[in-house]
Amino acid sequence: MSQSHNHGHDHGDTGNLRLAFFLNFGFTLLEIVGGLWTNSIAIQSDALHDFGDSISLGVAWYLGKVAETEGDEDYSYGYRRFSLLGALITTAILVGGSLYVLSQAIPRLINPEVTYAPGMVGLAVIGIAVNGLAMLRTRRGSSLNLQAVSWHLLEDLLGWIAVLIVSVVLLFADVPILDPLLSILITLYVLFNVVRRLRKTSALFLQAVPDEVNVQELDRRLQAIAGVQSTHHTHVWSLDGEHHVFSTHLVIDDDAGKADLMRIKAAARKLCDEVSRDHVTIEVEYESEYCAMAPRH
Repeated sequence: MSQSHNHGHDHGDTGNLRLAFFLNFGFTLLEIVGGLWTNSIAIQSDALHDFGDSISLGVAWYLGKVAETEGDEDYSYGYRRFSLLGALITTAILVGGSLYVLSQAIPRLINPEVTYAPGMVGLAVIGIAVNGLAMLRTRRGSSLNLQAVSWHLLEDLLGWIAVLIVSVVLLFADVPILDPLLSILITLYVLFNVVRRLRKTSALFLQAVPDEVNVQELDRRLQAIAGVQSTHHTHVWSLDGEHHVFSTHLVIDDDAGKADLMRIKAAARKLCDEVSRDHVTIEVEYESEYCAMAPRH
């Protein structure tokens, strides 16, 4: 049996997540007050979006620290899977909040209310600066998790650019319907992305094969190794969408010697490293050896 555990972590990534969290959370509080002050439903909807982002960043930051600890007797694989729970919590908050924002914004399409455009401009400029800085810091990270956070912050940045454009227009033209219209567009865009991520998160919860892994192709390549007669019980699932768990059984010739065994394991290890470097288990069995997990003919 061959098994590996890789626990390399970039402490700089954790620091960038911490900075992004405090920037985002602090600005969210300012948005809530500013949205009420300017009477802008668009800013209120973005405040809700940023609140969900803050939870995501906080969970990512916390789990980044927890992931530096080895697994224990309670969680032998470690605590990475808790990130999926965090994703579901964030999703629930965003969906519920988005539905509430829509319930407030849609009536304003019929009866638009006056907003305080100068205040909207000021908040938009601050929003662009805060989200831009957070995005630049997270883009420096090397982990896939941090890169995903960076793209999410880019979405926020684009949203604030849209708020700035609308608020500038409202400075010179009395078109109050633009505010609820922008709010609805932002909220629908957020809901679309949330539902898309929910499908992926739910699949990972149910231990589906990660999207980027082709189990049949991997099995075919393992079977192509000289001396391997067949494979069975090949499984791939993911702890958190980034760190995968892989296991397989290789059946080899009965007359294979130690040198053959080492060569086959090395070749299989090289292939498996393309899927996972964290948790890999390769069971090697001789052709005449009994295996309870082998397919029955």
